[in-house]
Amino acid sequence: MGLRLGDVAPDFTAETTEGTIEFHKWLGDSWGVLFSHPADYTPVCTTELGTVAKIKSEFDKRNVKVIGLSVDSLDDHQGWIKDINETQNTSVNFPMIADKDKTVANLYDMIHPNSLNNLTVRSVFIIGADKTIKLTLTYPASTGRNFPEILRVIDSLQLTANHQVATPANWQDGDDCVIVPAVSNEEADKKFPKGYKAIKPYLRMTPQPNK
Repeated sequence: MGLRLGDVAPDFTAETTEGTIEFHKWLGDSWGVLFSHPADYTPVCTTELGTVAKIKSEFDKRNVKVIGLSVDSLDDHQGWIKDINETQNTSVNFPMIADKDKTVANLYDMIHPNSLNNLTVRSVFIIGADKTIKLTLTYPASTGRNFPEILRVIDSLQLTANHQVATPANWQDGDDCVIVPAVSNEEADKKFPKGYKAIKPYLRMTPQPNK
């Protein structure tokens, strides 16, 4: 059975383009995004890695570390990074795991059962500061990942972790939030000084607490 939301993200030691890391130690008290690629020198993933490099400051300001993975070698990674930098007009500024023995791919259930035995699926794991898995996404090879959506989800998850609010459908940063059911009305009166609107007893909207 694969990893589920709320499970502790498996720890591992791995070689990366920025040296050897112990994953949990590397994360420290940061959140993390681990995203996998089926192979080096793949076209869609080339654009994705370039995009992540360009918006890394957005992850940094959310206290999120990003790290990529494929089952190719460090030498292959370094060659691919040169191509990414050239074609995407950027400079890759985060580590990529060389997982030739598939240790991490197997820990995170990334090997697609209906494909080649060394082909990692294109997965995204968002990992909280508590080292638990907060979100998983798996994309087909033909569809580039939507990184604004990944940032939006991180914003939502961090609001829940820090302020006991959830976010409604199509929420964007700055929109009203939902007070989680675990917070009583009495607690909400104290916790949300901007006030809230009780549309139904179970549906209470409040302005975004950290704005």
